[in-house]
Amino acid sequence: MSNYQIREFRENDLEPVIDINRKCLPENYAPWFFMEHYNQYPKTFLVAEYEGVVVGYIMCRVEYGFSNHKLGICRKGHIISIAVLPEYRRKGIGESLLKEAMKALHIYQASEVYLEVRVSNKPAINLYKKLGFSVVRVLKAYYMDGEDAYCMSRSL
Repeated sequence: MSNYQIREFRENDLEPVIDINRKCLPENYAPWFFMEHYNQYPKTFLVAEYEGVVVGYIMCRVEYGFSNHKLGICRKGHIISIAVLPEYRRKGIGESLLKEAMKALHIYQASEVYLEVRVSNKPAINLYKKLGFSVVRVLKAYYMDGEDAYCMSRSL
């Protein structure tokens, strides 16, 4: 399935993105949270569109903090949320969203990127490893249901 496109989020994508977030992830965000990220980092808020329908998204921001890869402080991209509707998974959409978001993080001078993922989410962990991410630490009881998360990171 190569006839999907990755493009920047537009304000009229808000409802489908919220719908995807609610269907795919237990961590749900208020509309203002999505719009805040869009307004601050529009180049890193992307959607996947298939035949005119939004089927996935990725939302990122840029932070200053201690590097996961070298000594010191750096600008790093934080992948806040990524989701693809179940019926569109395993078609390369999540991978494309990640690759395009990592390219866009260069616009904001990020030198590395990180994310949190449930330790039980093997498909996502495998995708992140395929794209060069590695586990840098375990975040105990990170999620509201008590599940641990891996913090995974890579240089850009």
